[in-house]
Amino acid sequence: MKKMLRLVLVLVLLLAVAAGAGYWKVRKLAVSSLLIKQETYFTLKPGTGRLALGNQLYAEKIINRPRVFQWLLRLEPQLANFKAGTYRLTPDMTVRQLMLLLASGKEAQFPLRLVEGQTVHQWLAQLREAPYIRHTLKGDSYSAVAKALDIPENEVEGGFYPDTWLYTAGTTDVAILERAHQKMMNTVASIWASKADNLPYKNSEQMVTMASIIEKETAIASERELVASVFINRLRIGMRLQTDPTVIYGMGADWNGKLTRKDLETATPYNTYVISGLPPGPIAIPSIASLKAAAHPAKTPYLYFVADGKGGHTFSTNLANHNKAVRAWINTLKEKNAQ
Repeated sequence: MKKMLRLVLVLVLLLAVAAGAGYWKVRKLAVSSLLIKQETYFTLKPGTGRLALGNQLYAEKIINRPRVFQWLLRLEPQLANFKAGTYRLTPDMTVRQLMLLLASGKEAQFPLRLVEGQTVHQWLAQLREAPYIRHTLKGDSYSAVAKALDIPENEVEGGFYPDTWLYTAGTTDVAILERAHQKMMNTVASIWASKADNLPYKNSEQMVTMASIIEKETAIASERELVASVFINRLRIGMRLQTDPTVIYGMGADWNGKLTRKDLETATPYNTYVISGLPPGPIAIPSIASLKAAAHPAKTPYLYFVADGKGGHTFSTNLANHNKAVRAWINTLKEKNAQ
């Protein structure tokens, strides 16, 4: 009887030691750092169970001891309420912190910078290359974009807000464009409502077109209102805008990086050396600063401007002074090329 009692006590002691060792292993795993050496994205698919999750984390070399991991989920059941998604993991994260992140559902946010001054074609190319976006657009034509967003085709160019857009994995390209379009429409409506009086625009679309031209002509904040004043003054007296960026836009794929006299004389709907007034639509995505400049141009007598060779522009009220500024610019270029 005594021998049996001793045997039971030994077994109980062994079990207690084993349980204690197991408990220690679980606790050690919980506070241990992930095996990753750099920032890593981990995607958990819907319907994944505890065992599958442990095996996936082990297979992707994020944790070791997948069996001990299962005991951790039993001892701390709040960690087992994980949610599907794509998560950003960092090397300093512990296994417990990993599981708390998966339980929180706070998926990784990916940035997509859509820059002012570019065309929607350029934006669509960026969308194609951006990671974790689900592509649903039926082609990259403006008509395809218009159909997907259920907007007029003439609202595509210039119709999206330039910004850094954050999205989670699986977000569609159309969803991002819808957000950017809605914000731009709201912004344009607000700026249009507060514009200066007696501007030569028939509607807000023409203001956006003007803003896109300003955007392409200068990147200097202090010059935007001055550039706007030149074009507004020209519109008021019926003088052609004669702005190179509109010619380039109208050339489309034929643009090879250099404008020729023939290009300036070749008629397109956007060639403002040939047509009078504004082109039929925007030539790029305007910044908010350019929209505000188009809505509130400076009051000046200027009719001309040309690059000054120093990053800015020289503004003139008459052709004689403008020609002098052009010659000065050419001389500056020659001096730079000679250096």
